[in-house]
Amino acid sequence: MTATREIVVRHTVGLHARPAAQFVKTATRFASSITISNLSKGTLPANAKSILSVLAAAVQGNEQIRLSAEGADEDAAIAALCELIDGNFGEPE
Repeated sequence: MTATREIVVRHTVGLHARPAAQFVKTATRFASSITISNLSKGTLPANAKSILSVLAAAVQGNEQIRLSAEGADEDAAIAALCELIDGNFGEPE
């Protein structure tokens, strides 16, 4: 089974530089296969554990993404990534 969630990245720079690094670091904590798709730009699913793939998704502020995870800890992986995004990567909004 696959866990999926769509969410809007509200960080002003989107998933670039520091937020992207935090995103990948969080994703790599999980055994599940995790992908990210930029729904606003229509990108294909990319490996959420690869900094180059996350940067290539070109997620900017206020764009919608889809996170999908498949594996033993898929629900926990999606929850952790969404918490990171909802928390604006630990920065004030």
